[in-house]
Amino acid sequence: MRLYIIRHADPDYKNDTITEIGHREAQALAKRLASHGLDKIYSSPVRRAVDTARYTADLLQLDLNIEHWTRELWPELALKATQWGDIFAIDVPGEVFRGGTEMPTHDTWHRIPVLKDHAAREVYEELKVRSDEFLSRHGYDREGGRYRCTRPNEEQIAVFCHGGFGLTWLAHLLEIPVTLVWSGFWLAPSSVTTILFDQRSSDWAVPRCIGLGDVSHLYEAGLPVQPRGIIANFR
Repeated sequence: MRLYIIRHADPDYKNDTITEIGHREAQALAKRLASHGLDKIYSSPVRRAVDTARYTADLLQLDLNIEHWTRELWPELALKATQWGDIFAIDVPGEVFRGGTEMPTHDTWHRIPVLKDHAAREVYEELKVRSDEFLSRHGYDREGGRYRCTRPNEEQIAVFCHGGFGLTWLAHLLEIPVTLVWSGFWLAPSSVTTILFDQRSSDWAVPRCIGLGDVSHLYEAGLPVQPRGIIANFR
């Protein structure tokens, strides 16, 4: 199975939709996804994700299925009155997450001072449960860090979601401490991240990232990459 994790197109956060540029991005994305086909399309219930996904669903004449657990993790991961003001946890500067004497692990990432009194760990654990339920429906049951193939398949499924959610989900799928993913990666608007459920035996598959944040459809359409979510020195 191939799982495509797709961030919504350029957002109009005020009106919870996508901008004019975002509509052009979504059209280019739909053309790209149609070139190799999809079997199923899922979306966050948030309108900016639905508005992005609609172009692909209409072009491929597929149902657009809503998965409520894939909505953005705001306000659950909002940090209030920090030294940077009110901030999304994924936007904490990387030097804070990586500035300790030891790098974060699965067991310690949430103990950093900026997170230690926050419910970030509980939010992440809930996402893990929902992810495992979703993938089980598609034939892959998680056991530890790998997935038992109960119904191995070659389906291609797309999930239209959000930048913060997508990064947090990747941390779970790839078994990387979540703060390292938050501070080490970024998903551009309308970008496509491809996860192959790499199956080397009849029993087991392991999620493998074979493409992170691909925006080739934007280059083909002559559209610039919008820096939504990059706070500092993006050019």
